[in-house]
Amino acid sequence: MIKNMAKRRLDIGGKIMEIPIIYEDNHLLVVIKPPNILSQGDHTGDLDMLTLLKADLKRRYNKPGNVYLGLVHRLDRPVGGVMVFAKTSKAASRLSSQIQKGQFSKKYLAVIHGKPEKERDTLVHYLLKDHKKNMVYAVEKGIPGAKEARIDYEVIDTQNGFSLVKIHLHTGRSHQIRVQFSTIGHPLYGDQKYGTKVNKVGQQIALWSHEISFDHPTLNKKVSFKSFPKKYDPWDRFKLG
Repeated sequence: MIKNMAKRRLDIGGKIMEIPIIYEDNHLLVVIKPPNILSQGDHTGDLDMLTLLKADLKRRYNKPGNVYLGLVHRLDRPVGGVMVFAKTSKAASRLSSQIQKGQFSKKYLAVIHGKPEKERDTLVHYLLKDHKKNMVYAVEKGIPGAKEARIDYEVIDTQNGFSLVKIHLHTGRSHQIRVQFSTIGHPLYGDQKYGTKVNKVGQQIALWSHEISFDHPTLNKKVSFKSFPKKYDPWDRFKLG
């Protein structure tokens, strides 16, 4: 694993927030996204990682004009953890190609309600998104617009009615992990969309981008970047790391 940890202090609407940089070279910028920040700007106009990091690069390197930073993948707004950006169009193209070929590995940690019957399993569902409601539903195979969603999971520990699971994401569908676990009766802790019957308003969703592995776009070697959530509820109920 390549390590080059630093923290950038970014001004977010007058509030100073530290965004850890795991690794940076001429082609990549790998950071830990704080929860509750958009990956990319949307209709809300709220600040987002792409805009913040581009502004930071512009300041740090005194770059004139626009700064290029490619959005390789997204994390849902409430989700934190490892996030990879491309600093060149060549890197963006090569990483996007790896994603399309299933060579860009993404693993997550999550805390779910209850304990699944199987310690390890593969979940396959067909998901359909309602864009007007920004909700995703598991439907029968063959429904027009439905896309296959596949994850592997492993139960790491169970404490007081909650389980810590490690998830290997094979497809990148919208809200995929949240919907698939809710569908099998084990919604994520704090999920305000797909776990309203068991979660309290205001709880932070317990879903974290834990590890991303891929072939470096220019160095011709495999790289892997990992992070763990901070020890706050419900993460502090389990041993992490």
